[in-house]
Amino acid sequence: MHQDEPIYVAGHRGLVGSAIWRELQRQGYARLIGRTHQETDLRDAAAVKKLFADEKPAYVFVAAAKVGGILANQSQPADFLLENLQIQTNLLETARLSGVKKLLFLGSSCIYPKLAPQPLKEEYLLTGPLEPTNEWYAIAKIAGLKLCQAFRRQFGSDFICAMPTNLYGPNDNYNLQTSHVLPGLIRKFHEAKISGAPSVTCWGTGAPLREFLHADDLAAACVFLIRRYSDEQFINIGCGSDLSIMELAQRVQRVVGFNGRIEWDKSKPDGTPRKLMDSSRIFALGWKPKIDLQTGIARAYHDFQQLP
Repeated sequence: MHQDEPIYVAGHRGLVGSAIWRELQRQGYARLIGRTHQETDLRDAAAVKKLFADEKPAYVFVAAAKVGGILANQSQPADFLLENLQIQTNLLETARLSGVKKLLFLGSSCIYPKLAPQPLKEEYLLTGPLEPTNEWYAIAKIAGLKLCQAFRRQFGSDFICAMPTNLYGPNDNYNLQTSHVLPGLIRKFHEAKISGAPSVTCWGTGAPLREFLHADDLAAACVFLIRRYSDEQFINIGCGSDLSIMELAQRVQRVVGFNGRIEWDKSKPDGTPRKLMDSSRIFALGWKPKIDLQTGIARAYHDFQQLP
């Protein structure tokens, strides 16, 4: 990937896309292409074709998606399935027809079966039922990675797929109705601290185990892979360790400086009991994350405090 070639980052304003954009800039890539939703609606096939015709990207990072936590997935199943299918199908098919040199499609760890053995190996895909609380999003992502594999087999397209673990960092979504767990906890504890509330109520039991990766580490992995990896098998990207949601809440509480109680609403769903990625394949290629969770949470809280 030469530094003077055009690179399109789909979803460049989001958590993942903005991190990839920053990493590409840091490494000296200058011809970066980004479009906001208002400029190009990726659900519109004609709009996507016009973008590729106008900009002629040589490389593409597909980081655009409709995302959200358990509440959002449960309340908008049709939107999560349909919009993600539209976005990724339009991008992948147009990239193939446009003859891009290489494309990286980003999936999600939720593609794995709910009760798959831990840690999650790439070969566990489609070996059991999905977690019901986010199966709509998961099915869309599985379709995307399978389409990449199909294009590679049938047309020789150099499309690769990466499956990141739970992410957080700058430009995250802190809306309590649609956020993932870590940014949601940051907002809850911050608002409780400001209001002087005696307690914060969190969803579920706090028992599920989760792995968290800073978006800047993921971005470094994505650029690493698009330069050095070319295989039909998708590849996991994680940090290699996990902790309980209860432990995570306590860490966020300390970083934010909230001194009240944490209460757990056990009537709310926990989701998958454990979700730890086996990232040994990308580790063996020479990539490792650099940002530890404590440092990452502190950076994320600083980012949240800068929001208007």
